[in-house]
Amino acid sequence: MNKVTLKVLHGSLSTKEFTFQERTTCVIGRALDCNISLPDDQAHSTISRYHCLLDINPPDICIRDFGSLNGTYVNGEKIGQRGTGTDLDKAKRLIYPEYDLKNGDQFKLGDSVFQVSVLNDSEESSSLISRENIPLLTMPVSEPDPLDKINLLLEKASENNGDLFFIKGYNIVKELGKGSMGAVYLAQKTDNSTQKHPLIAMKVMLPKVESDPRSHRQFIRETKNTQLLNHKNIVKVYDIGCHDATFFFTTDYCEAGNVSQLISQQGGKLPLYLALKILMQVLDGLEFAHTVKIPVVVLADGKKTSAVGLVHRDLKPGNIMLTNVDGILQAKIADFGLAKAFDVAGLSGRTATGISAGTPYYMPRQQVINFKFAKPEVDVWAAAATFYKMVTGCYPRKYTKASDPWLITLKTPVTPIREHDASIPQALAKVIDQALVDQPEIFYKSASEFKDDLSKVV
Repeated sequence: MNKVTLKVLHGSLSTKEFTFQERTTCVIGRALDCNISLPDDQAHSTISRYHCLLDINPPDICIRDFGSLNGTYVNGEKIGQRGTGTDLDKAKRLIYPEYDLKNGDQFKLGDSVFQVSVLNDSEESSSLISRENIPLLTMPVSEPDPLDKINLLLEKASENNGDLFFIKGYNIVKELGKGSMGAVYLAQKTDNSTQKHPLIAMKVMLPKVESDPRSHRQFIRETKNTQLLNHKNIVKVYDIGCHDATFFFTTDYCEAGNVSQLISQQGGKLPLYLALKILMQVLDGLEFAHTVKIPVVVLADGKKTSAVGLVHRDLKPGNIMLTNVDGILQAKIADFGLAKAFDVAGLSGRTATGISAGTPYYMPRQQVINFKFAKPEVDVWAAAATFYKMVTGCYPRKYTKASDPWLITLKTPVTPIREHDASIPQALAKVIDQALVDQPEIFYKSASEFKDDLSKVV
């Protein structure tokens, strides 16, 4: 198994080791909620509360200083230090580059020295990763076209390829959307019968890195449980498959688009009544998903167990689909757990926090500090953040194009919703502001708690 280990060579944590075997982020600093928390004492007075961020996807690891006053040293060279005349508020508006770390590298914060050890299961454990320590994103990467991939698979399916049986006979009608993980297409089955087959959505996901059969099996294993989510406010997943390192799914087609598109169509924000209607339905879907019984969970070692609940971990307006049922608008949560499963299987590429990667606009602090943090309350927080965006047109925290969004999420409090729109009733605003509390912990632990409090004020 790929593994990254940090061994403390010098400092108060000397002799300690921190091992990472799956995708995560790791914040180091003096704050108590950091993954690696350094003592808040005189010896560490040069260390910031949130000093630097490690983005780890074994065997890859990169580091980014958060614009600390005294910087972070990588192999003796200083990275990321803010200028001596730059105050903290200005530093938060700057973006500092990420740097790859390789086996044997050392980085230093104050008097604490960490050594990186990388075990790559495709190489001997003693081998080195031969990458230069250069900033990320300096080399453009050519990505395959998802449409070319799915058309090739559909062609193979017509030749009775067993792995592709369930997509045999489908034709692509049009593209519905494209994102960082792949694309979604409108598809319909055609045959010689007079029966008109329903339209479905066909999602295609392409690994960002070279993958192997084990990671493919792990991803399929993680996503199979989404087929248990039979609820009117969750997009139904019918079939899941993988062929030639391409993952594909057939799901409900939601003809009214998604909430992000609706916000744009409505001029940047939605009427309060409509946003509340969507939020209530989303909370119903979340409550079902967070409490559904999963009878069989296959672990990485092949052992089987049972579990309760699935967490989305990437809820946002673009993942809330809309459809009309008997003339009534219905919201359906899409892509349940896909981002997490793609990460855990190591298929989403090296960096979760880079400039070209996703942003934490709908994430609570807990997910920035620990990217794999996956409890139901992160979805509840994201639902509140989505409502905030729907009714104000703004994110809960104040971001700018020139700011580091990850640092803003860590250090900047949520703006009370009535500061953006004073017409929102005070009682409702109080509940929304409570739902967006994430320090020291998230206020609402379940979707039902949040919905119950909303029902009392609307």
